Amino acid sequence: QVQLAESGGASVQAGGSLQLSCLVTGNILTANVAWIRQAPGKEREAVAGIYAHHGRTVYADIVKGRFNISRDDAKMTVYLEMRDIAPEDAGIYYCAARRRAWTDTDEDFLTVGWYKFWGQGTEVTVSS
Repeated sequence: QVQLAESGGASVQAGGSLQLSCLVTGNILTANVAWIRQAPGKEREAVAGIYAHHGRTVYADIVKGRFNISRDDAKMTVYLEMRDIAPEDAGIYYCAARRRAWTDTDEDFLTVGWYKFWGQGTEVTVSS
């Protein structure tokens, strides 16, 4: 079992920056982790993922160049650094995880239904 706890959500101005954190308990070393967001009235969408073990990253096109996902396994934490934040980045940001497998693909990371474990979410609001 993997437990996830997000923090760092806040209200930011458009163009600003923010860092979200996800505390991962239950053996982070074997957990593929992603950040998934849900804007009001919209479906959840995966924006960034990071592989267990080698730490390779995957991004949705809409956040490439602006968001950076990283992990510090010693601190059991996965981060999402958000830069040049736009109004459409507002929403609830969830941390999600799935145990790694040798068959994992980048496409899996961007598939919301692929994840088995979820946090409660942290809210990001954007003012223009």
